[in-house]
Amino acid sequence: MAAVLPRTTTTSTAPARKAAAPAAGLALAALATLVWSGSFVASRGLHDSVPPVQHAFWRWAVALLAVAPFGARQAWRQRTLIRHHARYVLLASLLGVATYNTLVNQAGLTTPAATMGMIMAASPVLMAVFERLGGVRLGARRTTGLLVACAGVTLLVGGGTHFSSGTLWMIAAACCFARYSVLLRRRPAELKGTGFLFTTFLTGTVLLLPAQAVSVTVQGSFHPTPATVLPLLYVGVASSAVAFFAWNRAVALIGATRAGIVYYVQPVCVALLSWAVLGETTGLPQLLSMALILGGVVLGAGSRR
Repeated sequence: MAAVLPRTTTTSTAPARKAAAPAAGLALAALATLVWSGSFVASRGLHDSVPPVQHAFWRWAVALLAVAPFGARQAWRQRTLIRHHARYVLLASLLGVATYNTLVNQAGLTTPAATMGMIMAASPVLMAVFERLGGVRLGARRTTGLLVACAGVTLLVGGGTHFSSGTLWMIAAACCFARYSVLLRRRPAELKGTGFLFTTFLTGTVLLLPAQAVSVTVQGSFHPTPATVLPLLYVGVASSAVAFFAWNRAVALIGATRAGIVYYVQPVCVALLSWAVLGETTGLPQLLSMALILGGVVLGAGSRR
């Protein structure tokens, strides 16, 4: 009897869990997207007070402290597995932690937050390309959703975004983020969530140490004030610890392509935040592009029958 009861419970709950997974994954992807949208505004505010490398380093140092109570012990228990998958952990840390945010901060020196959000919205197209190259079939509905949302992003960028060096930095950042998201899909199952997150944060922070030392030596360290510390706390705790955990979990539940479609909402969120915080207005082309982006999200993220 004792051996039968667990089997019966697992059988009855498995379909419910499987049915809830897409909804949970979409909700987590939306949470990460919303928080990351705010980080563009916060990061833009630091462009003239905190050098890009120092911004990235302290962001991940704060994130490391925030996630340590939940992931450090688990990472220590998995140290043998981590060493076994050291190459995978190193690549994920390099792309998703050390390189991606440094490129975003570098772009923020010359690029407005709204423009950065628009360019980053192209990363789901790159995610789909990377997944397709890996042999994943996207399906007609998901491909159509990607194309519709991509048309919205193209219209949004063409409606006023000017090409600059920051554009190139953001394109490179979008490539890093897309490759990181697809890489998450191949994460070894034995590497658990918070332990893996702590390990990548720690590895990425260590990778940034040489660049941090050079930046402090050449540019000098920034002055800690409420105007610099509070945005760093936001990007460190919310945009790094919370959002990355939500995004990693979303990719595990629904895949990088479907999560990436939800990511298309980011320019809409950034535009709304810019209007609410900075008082920027939104014209008819921007409203039309937002409608296309949201339509693509609904079409591409919906469950296939």
